[in-house]
Amino acid sequence: MKPMLTKVQTPQSLETLVLTIQQGDKQLHNEMIQQYKPFIAKVVSAVCKRYISEADDEFSIGLIAFNEAIENYTIQKGRSLLAFAELIIKRRVIDYIRKEKRNQTLLYSRIENEGLIQGKVERDISLSNYKRQSETSYIQEEMNYFCQTLKLFKLTLEDIIKTSPKHKDARGNAVEVASFIVNEKELKDKLFLKRQLPIRLIEKHVKVSRKTIERNRKYIIAMVIILAGDYVYLKDYIM
Repeated sequence: MKPMLTKVQTPQSLETLVLTIQQGDKQLHNEMIQQYKPFIAKVVSAVCKRYISEADDEFSIGLIAFNEAIENYTIQKGRSLLAFAELIIKRRVIDYIRKEKRNQTLLYSRIENEGLIQGKVERDISLSNYKRQSETSYIQEEMNYFCQTLKLFKLTLEDIIKTSPKHKDARGNAVEVASFIVNEKELKDKLFLKRQLPIRLIEKHVKVSRKTIERNRKYIIAMVIILAGDYVYLKDYIM
């Protein structure tokens, strides 16, 4: 019998339904989207800092982003579908707002007189400030999502900071080990399913010693989470 959505879903049952949808259940797909429209509107409203209804363009962006989250969610994406969906929705809505802001600025540039340079400069500065604020918002959302995922491994951001290798070469080796894990499906799946670093399997394939892997265990797990997930800014930072 086909699983049906109820008003209250536990994270586990919701993720199970997503797997069913990804296998081609279109009816369940439509039911989930309909049920979570209030969730989408709430997330979009938080980004826009105003009430958003289904008639708003921003809601349509959020709806598309929620659908994207359903189609792309895997256990490696983090804590839950809704946490992942919230990250994607906020990212897409911010992109949309930024694009609209840029288009508005270009329109003003076309219609203004050549003598009104000061006004153009002020708008350019405003656009630059807005872009910087948007990027800050991106980073905050990524960090929130990252911290939520760390909790699955009983880790905190403070743990990662404290155990981060002090030397550049050691950090580089840890990132290489993390990259190897991400590219090996068996190792990556074991890590995300069991919430433990499969050290015995890893040491057979890398030049780093078992002792070093154990010492940097928490940091390596954090790097795998980032490299395997949708962390645009955090990936740039660690690479």
